[in-house]
Amino acid sequence: MERTLIERQFDADDRQLHEVLAFLTDELESRSVGMKHVMALSLALEEAFVNIAHYAYEGRPGKVDIGLCFEGNDVSITLKDQGMAFDPLSMADPDINAGVEERKIGGLGIYMIKQSTDSCAYERVNGYNILTLMKKLN
Repeated sequence: MERTLIERQFDADDRQLHEVLAFLTDELESRSVGMKHVMALSLALEEAFVNIAHYAYEGRPGKVDIGLCFEGNDVSITLKDQGMAFDPLSMADPDINAGVEERKIGGLGIYMIKQSTDSCAYERVNGYNILTLMKKLN
């Protein structure tokens, strides 16, 4: 089974979001990935990238390495940063059935990432946060 890895580095700045999403979309479309999967993965990547841009470096400049790995009918997106340690997957899912008044702030973006992918994984290795989002494309 052929495995292809494409990596790019971006500033951890939400003004880079357009470039980040173009990177993903261009790679997916070049492989004839269906629009349903393109939209789901774009949503997941946007949420993850914006969280890093807003919170990981606590206002300091930083970088985000984004890797796309295509293997068979699967794709994984890896986001790697040297920001403060934070496992987004450790947060409890929000109560989406609660009224607006009762809902706690935060967690909805991570919930959307989980709903848009088949699986997610987080690890902290040598000072790096590594978030991997996986999706089956069939």
